[in-house]
Formats: sequence, structure tokens, C-alpha cells
Amino acid sequence: MTMPAPLGVAVVGCGTISDEYLRNLTAFPDLSVLYCADLDLGRAKKQAAAYGVPAAGTLAQALAHDGVELVVNLTLPGAHAEVAAAAIAAGKHVWNEKPLTTDPATGRALLRQAERAGVRVGCAPDTVLGAGQQTARRLIQAGAIGTPQTALALMQSPGPESWHHSPEFLFQPGAGPLFDLGPYYFSALATVFGPASRVAAVGRQAVASRVIGSGPRAGTTFAVEVPTHVGALVEYTGGGAASLLFSFDSPLPRHGFVEITGTEATMAVPDPNRFTGDIRIHRRGGDGWETHKPAGASAGRGLGVLDMARSLRAGQPHRASGELALHVLEVMVAVETSLGGPAFEPVDSGFMVPPPLPEDWDPYARTV
Repeated sequence: MTMPAPLGVAVVGCGTISDEYLRNLTAFPDLSVLYCADLDLGRAKKQAAAYGVPAAGTLAQALAHDGVELVVNLTLPGAHAEVAAAAIAAGKHVWNEKPLTTDPATGRALLRQAERAGVRVGCAPDTVLGAGQQTARRLIQAGAIGTPQTALALMQSPGPESWHHSPEFLFQPGAGPLFDLGPYYFSALATVFGPASRVAAVGRQAVASRVIGSGPRAGTTFAVEVPTHVGALVEYTGGGAASLLFSFDSPLPRHGFVEITGTEATMAVPDPNRFTGDIRIHRRGGDGWETHKPAGASAGRGLGVLDMARSLRAGQPHRASGELALHVLEVMVAVETSLGGPAFEPVDSGFMVPPPLPEDWDPYARTV
């Protein structure tokens, strides 16, 4: 029986994040990266040369390439919808970096376009497919904590302006701690609890301006345009509930804190912004934590693209779906809306919770 050719990929957007993607995508034998595209042609050619990609050029040229079946869209968030729509119009499947688009209406339109065209949309974060999150899900599915009931998530820091050379965009609409890091936490909880039904939130802004702390522009003052501390409550259609806090206002950094409490035990889940990490369980009546080592893939960004490719070839749904990404986007927008009023905000979209990856899922084994 002849094995089908690896799925052809074009990477569009060759900025900093493309290094991790290209390093992994070019190493997975089920994929063949055929093209690098960027508005800066020199940057596209440089990345193609660095990772052994045979061709580089414009988006239009990438979409015209007969061998390209899937476009990995690593452009800036404001360009996600435009680039993805062009790829879908050319008959290509699309993987978007987070967020899916900048607003739910545009995201819904993109998914409708893909459905009409008979192509798929996937979206980051694919940290939910890493060994840490997947091991946690398999343990929960096996009953390790009983029935999941509630979750507590926390991400706080003094803010990125102390180390980031150009942090202004992280304090503008569409960013802040909610939209910058929220996708990792909301996606991880969604794969455990399913779709959210409503949210409520409060927000604060500690100061109206901040100062760049490092790099050539150190000492430059810039305006803060978004809440820098957001506390959210989420209720899920299945009955679960979660409390989440995202802050750029805390002198005490704490990252990746996620606890899921069930009827029999509490589980400390690995940092949802990472692909691996130990899982700890504290059982009812126990006197300490038991540790479980992660099992599965921890290669990094690109695992979602690989799962899409394998799922396409197998005729099965892929896990980091556009529907999941749209739902997470709608949750975050509802949180933002709730900041301005006292009422809960409804979340109307849904998605199918994907099954966990098998423990022996190997990104470096040829399967399609």
C-alpha cells in the first residue's frame, strides 16, 4: 500500500514566531514546508534559506503553488482574517496563530467561508496538545479527580514593559493581559469543561502610562489603553465554573497557575502557556501531592498543524479547531464587555470537545 505524500505547507508571516514553527514543521515527516511568504521578501527568503524551504515570495505566489494544501498564517492579528480568507478562496486549509481574528463577527464569517469551500480552519494555541495538558486530560478522563467541578487560574506579573523593547502594543485594544495570555488559559479549561455559557468580570488599570525599561527606547513613556487587571467568572454549560485572574499590575509574578477541582481531588495542571510539565494531584483526605510525569508530544508550536494534517488524511476532526478558537475569542470579548457593567454576559457559540491525543502520539513518526 503506497503511503500518501506529506501534506504541503506554506508559512505566511516570517517574523520571530516563525522560527519555532519552521524548526518543528520542517522536522515532522508528515509535513512538507514548500513555501515561505512575507510582505518583506528579504525576510521570507532568509527564513526559507535557514530552514531548507525550497521557495519564498509573496502571499499570492504561495497560494498559487500547486503543492500547498495548508497555509500556516503567522501574520499580525489584524491581518489574520484577510490572509486566511485569501487562502480559503484559493482552496487551502488554514492554521491561524492566535487569535482566530480580532472580533467574533469576522471569525464567524471566516468559518462560514471555510465550510462553503470545503476546507478546514485550525488555530493556536496548540499548547493544549502538549504532553502536559494532554496527560492531565487523560487522567481526568480516567477519573483521577472524580467529576470536574471548578477551576482556579492565575497569571500575574509586573507587566512586560520592563523587558520588552517595544511593549506598547501589549497595552492597546485587543491585547492587555486578557487577550495576550487569556487564550492559553481559556482554551485549556474549555477542553476540560466544554463550552462556556456566561461570564462576568471586573477590571482595573493601575496607571495611565508606563515606561519602557530596556532596549534602545528605554525611558520612553507610553499610554496604557486597556485594563491591566482582569478578574473573570465563567460558567460552563455542563455545570462547571471557573475563576480566572489576569494582571500586569502585580509585583509578585505568578505564571501558569491552574487548579481543577473535582469531587474526589484537586489537580494542579501544568502552565497552559507551555507544552509540558508535571501534573500534581491532591486527593480528598490525603496529606500531600502526588506527581504524575507528562507523556506525549512536547515539541512546541506546530503540533496543531501536524494534528490537522494527520486528521485531514484520516478523514477525522482535528483538535485545535476554528470552532474552539472562535468560542475562546467570544468568551474573551464577553469578559471585556462585562467589565463595563454589572451583568453576566452570555456566550452563545459552542464546539465539540476533542478527544485527548493517544499517549504514544509521536510527531516524528511517519503516519500519513
